[in-house]
Amino acid sequence: MPGPGDRGGEKRKPKNAKRTLARIIKYMAVYKWVVVALVLLAFLSNIGNLMGPRLAGKAIGVVEEGAKLNRDTGTSGNVDMEKVTYYAALMLIFYVGSTVLSFLVGIGMARVGRRIANHMRRDVFHKLMVMPVSYFDRNQAGDIISRVSYDVDVVTMSLSSDVVQIITSFVTVVGSFIMMVIISPPMVACMIFTIPLSIWFTRHMSKKTRPLYSKRSAAYGNMNGFAEEMFSGQKTILAYANEDRVTENFSAINSAAAEAYKNSDSLGITMGPTIGMFNNFGLSAIGMGGAVLYLLGIVGLEQISSFVLYSRKFSGPINEISNIINEIYSALAAAERVFEFLDEPEEPEDAGDAAVLADCQGEVRVDEVSFGYVPEKTILKDISLMARPGQTIAIVGPTGAGKTTIINLLMRFYDVNSGGIYVDGREHREYTLASLRRSYAMVLQDTWVFNGTIFDNIAYGKENATEEEVVAAAKAAMIHSYIMRLPQGYNTVISEDGGNISKGQKQLLTIARAMLYNTSMLILDEATSNVDTTTERQVQAAIRGLMRGKTSFVIAHRLSTVQNADRILVIDHGQLIEQGTHSELMDMRGFYYRLYASQYE
Repeated sequence: MPGPGDRGGEKRKPKNAKRTLARIIKYMAVYKWVVVALVLLAFLSNIGNLMGPRLAGKAIGVVEEGAKLNRDTGTSGNVDMEKVTYYAALMLIFYVGSTVLSFLVGIGMARVGRRIANHMRRDVFHKLMVMPVSYFDRNQAGDIISRVSYDVDVVTMSLSSDVVQIITSFVTVVGSFIMMVIISPPMVACMIFTIPLSIWFTRHMSKKTRPLYSKRSAAYGNMNGFAEEMFSGQKTILAYANEDRVTENFSAINSAAAEAYKNSDSLGITMGPTIGMFNNFGLSAIGMGGAVLYLLGIVGLEQISSFVLYSRKFSGPINEISNIINEIYSALAAAERVFEFLDEPEEPEDAGDAAVLADCQGEVRVDEVSFGYVPEKTILKDISLMARPGQTIAIVGPTGAGKTTIINLLMRFYDVNSGGIYVDGREHREYTLASLRRSYAMVLQDTWVFNGTIFDNIAYGKENATEEEVVAAAKAAMIHSYIMRLPQGYNTVISEDGGNISKGQKQLLTIARAMLYNTSMLILDEATSNVDTTTERQVQAAIRGLMRGKTSFVIAHRLSTVQNADRILVIDHGQLIEQGTHSELMDMRGFYYRLYASQYE
């Protein structure tokens, strides 16, 4: 089992934030008019908030004017409370209206975020359907799932909250600054030094935190991949009493993820308090400068109170923006992982003049094919074979010899490095990929059933299959009687990955599925490996009926199942070392003979 240090310890460079942000904006552009309306509402909401300090200052100014008149005349009651009440009521109206608009903007952006998430997940899932098999061979399922769920969720949360916050903060900062300049330019000079200091510090820290968020996303994908792998192998873990070791490995991976989270956030959280400290320096300067200006008679309490309130509105969003930037970089890191997946090369497109493989006769010729999953390691070396329509070609050999690789090439899960594969006389890359694959039915050793009824699982390969056709296929696969013993018969729901039926029953279901899928060619990869010996005899009889009239490629370790094949190919270390009928190969007394003797000695 790989150690934690071997799993996805990817050292990722800082992200291209501008490019990633531009791609997110493309998703938002679909809802541009909604976003524009929400931005306008956010602008109006902040205008309402910005009016509050001005009105509060005017109310204080009225009180100050009345108090001065009281001192000058030696009387009392000269404060115009109607004006004070008017300004207070107006301030309340603006604040309530601003809150209502902010509420509407929050709801609207949350809905836009959900729709964008839906759009992104749809794109990712569509991408999954057109990805080559090689991608899934190289990457953990858990990491892919993490991109579909966790990473998209991070982007959605950022769009739902952070974008609105950035907009409102920007309007508040700009509006507050303008109002402060209007109220008292000399007081602005008292705190202006904090602005470049805050901007410099934010830019400096963002350069450090951005790559840490990239590593955090990769660490979480690694952890999800390990968890998914262990969940799928739970029974094996229990059977080998390996729980402690798996727990230790997970603890190490979990610690690495927690460390990545700590590294990113521990540095990120220093931004808010530091910016807050800069802002407090500015507030202290305002207090001292305002006191001097007041004594000189340049400003009054109305201006000072309004200015102080605006300075808090100015500095507060800067502090919030410094925190939001961390979240945005985290979202950009997650978004880039999604976009990296969307940018992965897809299966090769059909040639412009590609033909549709219709009425396939089933003649297959493999001509001096060589292939390796990686360039420096060749798996198959100069393999040639000829399968005429209706013939059964068996492929045998030791584990790792390259048998399944031949099937991968026939189905064009991979393309050959050299040589060619011909179907009905034409190189199979000259056909459309979909029509080529539809010409094969497959029953693999690794069975796959989905969460749905037994009827739906059998009818998977044939659209609008009738009940009679499904039942006939099930009978031919020797599983009809088992199905009828179930509480709901063909309407019985199979749990996820067929957890409520045995492996043998799953394999019989996939055989029934292939029987219903009417094709010219058939691939059987250890199709009876999960059934008992008695059932195997019955299934072999059913499979012979399925193979009748079809060009069939059969991979088998038990040589008794391929004795009747028209031709048996013996593969060892990626080379075709023998071929012939069972009797011819036995007469050679070579590799096949020794392999057969080792099984039936």
